Amino acid sequence: MADNGLAAGGRRPVARLPNPPRLSPQASLREVMGQFATGVTVLTAGGRDGHGMTANAFTSVSLEPPLVLCCVAKAARIHEVIMTARSFAVSILGGDQRDVAKHFADWRRPRGRAQFDAIGWFRGPRTGTPLVADALAWLECELVKVYAGGDHSIFVGEVLDARRGEGGPALVFHGGEFQTTGGAPSLVHDRKAIS
Repeated sequence: MADNGLAAGGRRPVARLPNPPRLSPQASLREVMGQFATGVTVLTAGGRDGHGMTANAFTSVSLEPPLVLCCVAKAARIHEVIMTARSFAVSILGGDQRDVAKHFADWRRPRGRAQFDAIGWFRGPRTGTPLVADALAWLECELVKVYAGGDHSIFVGEVLDARRGEGGPALVFHGGEFQTTGGAPSLVHDRKAIS
């Protein structure tokens, strides 16, 4: 009699399930979200009190109309700057821009426009907001909605201008480290580097 994979009585045998995964103890939301790899951006806002910050809570929302969102802690200095300027810009960082990401994550950096003196930058053509030179891409956005999100605000912006750079590896954040796409982890290890 041919072996057709059926047990006596014409039923398939119960497949042996692998051992259940080993679960670690309860983890904080920060620890769990640290396992989610994200791109790294510098979020900037213009106005007389221009400001920038490293951010990875950024994503596209809609193509028509073109909308993106970013999440910013209400206690962050840039929060009020975005609310006042009613616009923001995003520079998507390349794999060789870890120092820029570290600079805008450091709370000791100068306030206002002086914080841009340490990096290459240019004014966005639509809003005049500082944009990081040599980034992979840039967006300038008009603030169209603000939603409460616990200790953060969710800023939704309509894209006024979108531009691409020359391309290359991207800077990503995973497991508390800056890494590059297609590359090994960088030497930077700072779990508090990203807001």
